[in-house]
Amino acid sequence: MHEKHPVNPPQTQSEQPGKQAVMTPEPETIRADYVGSGKLTGRAALVTGGDSGIGRAVAVHFAHEGADVAIAYLCEDADANKTAELVKAVGRRCLLLRGDLRRPEQCESAVKSIVGEFGRLDILVNNHGEQHVSEEPEDLSPKRILKTFQTNVFSYFNLIEAALPYMKRGSSILNTASIVAVRGHDTLLDYSATKGAILSLTFSLRAPMKLIVRTEPTEVAGVSNTCH
Repeated sequence: MHEKHPVNPPQTQSEQPGKQAVMTPEPETIRADYVGSGKLTGRAALVTGGDSGIGRAVAVHFAHEGADVAIAYLCEDADANKTAELVKAVGRRCLLLRGDLRRPEQCESAVKSIVGEFGRLDILVNNHGEQHVSEEPEDLSPKRILKTFQTNVFSYFNLIEAALPYMKRGSSILNTASIVAVRGHDTLLDYSATKGAILSLTFSLRAPMKLIVRTEPTEVAGVSNTCH
């Protein structure tokens, strides 16, 4: 029988990016009884949006499995420092990379920084993103649509392009999608469109990059490319 967990109250923040440190309660990052088995020993990972939420959970689980982790984030220093603390607590290295990933040069700098610090890059997790609620389609402005695509899609392209020259056989690229990629959402039109684009991007990389594409159930929002 599955353990029932209490339903947390909905939480909203008036500014973006959101901050995990001010949430009550905070999302669970990792179970206290989690024990890694060395699946990623000797590996180095770059997790974008790794300061909080899913990104923090990924970074901390990677550390428990033996990986050194670099966290790319926009400006949430308190959240990023907490992630670094959790990674270092299990004896792994953590590199914090602050900057706007909408800028191609920032994507290139992030990749070069992790290779310079750890000597390698085995895993790229494109996880960062932004979303804004619009009650009506006419509330969407071209400027906001462009910004959402720059954050959620263009930066994925730029990070993949920057990372591939350093990724050897067996390396992995994980692109975070969402159930709204296939179901849509009536108040998240531009966000839903970007998630659909991420799915298409991931599958389209198969032929030119000779990648093995593994997808998880869409509800899990996991899409993975493996270099081979």
